[in-house]
Amino acid sequence: MDTLQDFEFKRKKYMPTFPKASGKPTIYIEGYPCEDDEPMAATGFHGEQIRIFSEQLTRYFAINAHIYIGIDSFIYYREGDITKFVAPDVYVVFGVNKFPQRRSFYTWSEGAVPAAIFEFLSDATADQDRHEKVRRYLQDMAAQEYFIHQPELEKPAEFRGWRRDPSGSIVELSPDAQDGLFSEALNLYFRWEDQLDTHVRLLRPYLPDGTPITTSMEEQQLRIEEQQLRIEEQQLRIEEQQLRMEEQQLRIEAEARATEEAQRRQEVEIELERLRQQLANHQNNSV
Repeated sequence: MDTLQDFEFKRKKYMPTFPKASGKPTIYIEGYPCEDDEPMAATGFHGEQIRIFSEQLTRYFAINAHIYIGIDSFIYYREGDITKFVAPDVYVVFGVNKFPQRRSFYTWSEGAVPAAIFEFLSDATADQDRHEKVRRYLQDMAAQEYFIHQPELEKPAEFRGWRRDPSGSIVELSPDAQDGLFSEALNLYFRWEDQLDTHVRLLRPYLPDGTPITTSMEEQQLRIEEQQLRIEEQQLRIEEQQLRMEEQQLRIEAEARATEEAQRRQEVEIELERLRQQLANHQNNSV
C-alpha cells in the first residue's frame, strides 16, 4: 500500500473534472416528503457495506468542495411531481456544493443529476434493482452510471453496472478477470472482497492504477505504521550520528597516540644521541 503522501499525489492526479452545476444548494422544498417509514439498511450486511463504502467515497472526494455524496436519501427528479423520486443507497453528484447537507436532493433546483448510483441488493428490492431501476436511474433521471452489488457472503456474488452512452442508450459494463468494473464517471475501479469475520462481501473502490482507497481504520493503521517508520528512521539517524562521533573520537585518540609515539621516538633519539656523544667524549678523554 502506498504512503499517505503518495496517495495524496495520486488522488489529485485522478480526481475527475467537471463543470459547476447551474443551480444552487437546496436543503428542503415544502411539499416533497424527505423520509418514509423504511429503515436505512435492509440488513446488517447492508448497513456495514453502506457505512464503509460511503465513508470511503466521502473521504476520497473530500478535497473537492463541489462533490456531494448522498446516502439513502430521496432524489426528486421532476419538478411538480412528488411521485418521481428514488432513494438509492449511495450516490455521487458532481458540480454541486458539498454543504449544506440536504434533506432531499432536487435535480431541477440543483441543476445536476447523480454521476453514479449504487444499490446493495436485498431480498425485498433485488428484482427492482436489477431491472426497473436501471431504466429509472439512467433514462428517466439521466444519471451516468448505475451499479448493484450483493453484500451477503452466503448468497451468490453479483456485481453489475450499466452506463448511459452519448446516444442515451443503456449499456451494461463488462467485468474484468477479477469481476471488477471501472467507473468512467468517477474515474475509479470497483471490486469486491470477502470479509470472513463479518460475513460481508465488501465492495471496495480503487484508483485507476489499482491503489486501494483505504477505510478509516486502514488509514489510521497506515498513519501509525508511518509514524513508527519515522521514529525508527530518526533512531537510525541518531545511531548513525553516534557512530560517526565514536569514529571521530577514535580518530582523535589515534592521532593523539601517534603524536605521543612520535614525540617519544624523538625523545629516545635525542637521548641516544646524547649517550653516543657522551661515550665519544669519554673515549677521547681516555686516549
